Amino acid sequence: MSHITIEGVRYHQEEFLDEALPLFAAQSPFHRQLAFFLKEWYSPSPLLILYTSGSTGKPKKITVHKEQMLQSAAITCDFLGLKEGSTALLCLPLEYIAGKMMVVRSLYAGLNLVIAEPSGHPLANISEQVDFTAMVPLQVYNSLQREEEKKRLTRIGRLIVGGGAIDPQLEEALNDFPNAIYSTYGMTETVSHIALRRINGAEANNYYTPLQDVGVTLSEEGTLVIVAPRVATGPVITNDIAEIRADSTFRILGRKDNVINTGGIKVQIEEMEESLRPYVKENFAITSLPHPKLGEAIVLIIEAATDYAAIQEAVKKVLPRYQQPRYILTVEAVPQTGSGKTDRVATKKLAMEKLLSPDSV
Repeated sequence: MSHITIEGVRYHQEEFLDEALPLFAAQSPFHRQLAFFLKEWYSPSPLLILYTSGSTGKPKKITVHKEQMLQSAAITCDFLGLKEGSTALLCLPLEYIAGKMMVVRSLYAGLNLVIAEPSGHPLANISEQVDFTAMVPLQVYNSLQREEEKKRLTRIGRLIVGGGAIDPQLEEALNDFPNAIYSTYGMTETVSHIALRRINGAEANNYYTPLQDVGVTLSEEGTLVIVAPRVATGPVITNDIAEIRADSTFRILGRKDNVINTGGIKVQIEEMEESLRPYVKENFAITSLPHPKLGEAIVLIIEAATDYAAIQEAVKKVLPRYQQPRYILTVEAVPQTGSGKTDRVATKKLAMEKLLSPDSV
């Protein structure tokens, strides 16, 4: 559409560029980011430059067509039944595709965009009825810890959660919520998600359902291949090891580059983390370091582990011997990317530094 509605005020394209943009740019840094993104969106160029999250390395620069972003918005809005005038909450950083697409969906469907500066508690100061928003798992978890924010979370019509894995405990906490909550699967290369998985209510499922006009297959290495002509130019070969059922629904087993070969046995980092998560309260991550006999040694890094014996007990309880970490290292914080994912490269580097330090656990 040639107009956008922000916090109840409708701006036509020319009006926003001539009058509202300078006002937005003079407000908070996040308002300024929004203003600059809209200026870029309304520019004559049909292209935009996006950056990947960088969870497994340096962020990559990707050029996409604005029309692809609009097609992605159409697919999502149609699936979720979003209508003109519905309220959408923008609470994700605009440096990444997830935040940008919340704006594009509002442009496409004529949604009323409400702005909350990205934080761990996006619902802290929201009084409006929100029909739709996207959050990362940490924002959802934090919202559950405060009663008023938890009530607001239950009133969001449609909530999509992405940017990282949703652990089983969080899914269980959301299971009885009356609203529709989905886990997303997608990436910058597909300009946001291409599949959704309901995580609460009677429709809860462990498998993702591809959205309209999206096809999935497996590569020779068992990784997911996405064919989505409306949002991507050509097939997108991912690094995600997947299982696909006959009805094209699928689940992700882990990343190809998150496989540790220890003593000739290959283990998937994500599967180990999922097994440990119900038993370890602290934030943690699995990584590996070179080892002269094993090839790679499994390493568990964990934030502020106050009960080391309990951590060891949990490891022995839930992991087979060949998956048990050779080293357990305490850190101040597990490295994360700007989009809230574990930064695998920085985690490996931190593990090496900690192992060589005199105070390593």
